[in-house]
Amino acid sequence: MANQNPPSIPISNSEITITNPTKHFSANMIIKKVKTNLVFHSKWGELNGAMGDLGTYIPIVLSLTLSKNLNLGTTLIFTGVYNILTGTIYGVPMPVQPMKSIAAEALSDTTFGVAEIMAAGILTSVAVFLLGATGLMQLVYKFIPLSVVRGIQLAQGLSFALTSVKYVRKMQDLPKSKALGPRPWFGLDGLVLAIVCVCFIVIVNGAGDGESENHHRCCNGVKKRTSRVRKIVFSLPSAFIIFVLGVILAFIKKPNVVHEIEFGPSSIEVVKFTKHAWKKGFVKGTIPQLPLTILNSVIAVCKLSKDLFPEKDFSVTSLSVTVGLMNLVGCWFGAMPSCHGAGGLAGQYKFGGRSGGCVALLGVAKLVLGLVLGTSLAHILNMFPVGILGVLLLFAGIELAMCARDMNSKEDSFVALICTAVSLVGSSAALGFLVGMVVYLLLKLRNWTKDKP
Repeated sequence: MANQNPPSIPISNSEITITNPTKHFSANMIIKKVKTNLVFHSKWGELNGAMGDLGTYIPIVLSLTLSKNLNLGTTLIFTGVYNILTGTIYGVPMPVQPMKSIAAEALSDTTFGVAEIMAAGILTSVAVFLLGATGLMQLVYKFIPLSVVRGIQLAQGLSFALTSVKYVRKMQDLPKSKALGPRPWFGLDGLVLAIVCVCFIVIVNGAGDGESENHHRCCNGVKKRTSRVRKIVFSLPSAFIIFVLGVILAFIKKPNVVHEIEFGPSSIEVVKFTKHAWKKGFVKGTIPQLPLTILNSVIAVCKLSKDLFPEKDFSVTSLSVTVGLMNLVGCWFGAMPSCHGAGGLAGQYKFGGRSGGCVALLGVAKLVLGLVLGTSLAHILNMFPVGILGVLLLFAGIELAMCARDMNSKEDSFVALICTAVSLVGSSAALGFLVGMVVYLLLKLRNWTKDKP
């Protein structure tokens, strides 16, 4: 039988479509990951969580705006973009906070101006970026014991809590970073208002047990109508409600603040640096900021992220790179040097933030405010009740400090508490870290010699 070839089918060039399945697959994977990272686990929870970091963000940025002419509009625009990008990349409420040591130096030194602030931020970020890109940060992270990290977190949390109590008890001059006198009991920014806000958050959020536990507790063995009311109360966005209350009170305190608002974005200009600015920024800004950024913004954040979101994959390398890239762009245009922070992550988690959508929402709000109101927003924030900011900061600090509760052995607790004590008394996370590491190594040496025959 002769071989029969199948009939040939003429195909024109226009009918041939060549696709790249790998590219199509990669694009779909990226889109799917972005959607997953930005999903809202709870509409009110993510909105509420977005308020969890404002207790530190507003006082620092407002103080520098009023005392150092920091461009608030530019800072809002850039940090808004940072928030959106970090939420998209990490899929958790990864915070964007001002670099605190640089801010503290600027507020205490009259000659430390915007150029010095930006120079310090750029140099700090270069160092952090290089540590991450070369893999050295991963090496540091691997060999730092958990007890020392917990000591740093506990110190930072208690520092936030102590600062928050000062905000509540004393009247504050934020531009000069000074306490003025006892806060009055009554008024639009009185002690009674702050106490009521604290009680409201405790009733709604409790100790942070989680929605399902609260729901089970409120719906077990009580009347259906009562349980429904309690369920509604426990699901209220407490931090968001309190923040909105603060904005309303700001307008009541100074109604004519409306006339001080100028619509439109602030002009964005490239910062002019001098050799003196680079030198002073490095000596007085970068040197004290770098240890804090490495410990609290990279290592402690990575540890805390894995504790809160064990299903996610975090690395100190990626955190170092994002901290570096943020400021290697924004600081040249006058945006406040920023980093991640364990306190901000704890605060946003405390109030219900569970996804990247939380910080992305905050980023959109910053971006809109920066474009619409610019630096004139400072007039409104200057009227915002400082006592309410103190309340938000209090719960962020307590949530961060509670991370140290997993220190089960007496030896680990000993190291963590020594690290905490030195950090608080010496006002230096670097000093606390150094002492904690020495004590940890001494205990290991003692155990090694004791076990030898």
